[in-house]
Amino acid sequence: MTQPVYFVSHGGGPWPYMPEAQAMYALLTESLRAMPSQLPRRPDAILMISAHWETQGALAVMTHPQPPMLYDYYGFPEHTYKIRYAAPGSPELARRTSQLLQSIGPVHEDAERGFDHGAFVPLYVMYPEADIPVTQLSIEKHFDPALHVAIGRALAPLRDENVLIVCSGLSYHNLREIRSIGALPSAQFDAWLQQVVVQGPIDERIPQLLDWEQAPAARQAHPREDHLIPLMVAAGAAEHDPATCVYHDKGLFAGITASSFRFG
Repeated sequence: MTQPVYFVSHGGGPWPYMPEAQAMYALLTESLRAMPSQLPRRPDAILMISAHWETQGALAVMTHPQPPMLYDYYGFPEHTYKIRYAAPGSPELARRTSQLLQSIGPVHEDAERGFDHGAFVPLYVMYPEADIPVTQLSIEKHFDPALHVAIGRALAPLRDENVLIVCSGLSYHNLREIRSIGALPSAQFDAWLQQVVVQGPIDERIPQLLDWEQAPAARQAHPREDHLIPLMVAAGAAEHDPATCVYHDKGLFAGITASSFRFG
C-alpha cells in the first residue's frame, strides 16, 4: 500500500504546548490528529522535510538515533524550552534517503541535528506517544522550486516502503504582516493554491507551482519562500496523485488564511 504525502501548515512556534494558543489552533489540532486515521496503515517511519532546516551546497539528513531538541523560536514561555519530543531517529531511513537522492547531488549526514519546531510541533499532535522513528531532511537554501520538485520525485519510492513523507511549512508566511494587514493577501494566495493544488488539472499542477511568483499576492504571502518550498517536495513526491485540502483556516492572527494538503 502506498502512503500519501502531506504538506502541513505547522502554525507558529511551540503552540501545542501553550494552553493559551489552543483556541486559535483548534482546526489545525483537529486536522493533525486526524492524519493517522487517513493512512492505509501505520507507517514504519516518517521522513520530515521542515522549512526550518536550510542547508547550502548540499542537502543534509539527520542520522542521530535519539535526536535532541532544537528550540528554534524566540520569546515564548520558559517551559517551551524544556519540552521533549522523544521519538527515535532512523539511521536506516537516513541511509535510504541519501541513496535515493544521489541523482540530485551530494547529501551530508548530520549526526548532531535535533528536531526543530517545524518537525516536532505537528508530530506531537499527530503522534503524541512519539513511538514512530523520524528522520529529517533539509531544504536547499537557494529555494529553487524545480530542484525541490526533483527531490520529491526522487523520494517517491519511500511511499511504497511504508514511509510517511510530511513536508512542513506554512501556506502563508509573512511575519511582518501576519498580525496586521495579512488577511487579504493570505486569502488571495490561498485561493490560488486551492485552484492549482486541489481543483485544477493534475498535469498542470507542477508547472504552475514552479511559476508560483506569478500568483496573486505571492510575494506578500511569502517574502522569503522557505515555508512554501516544502510544498514543492510534496508535489514532486506525489506528482500524479490527486490532492485534498485537509486543513483550512481563516481565523489565524489578524484573519490569516492557511491550508494543508494531502496528496494521494
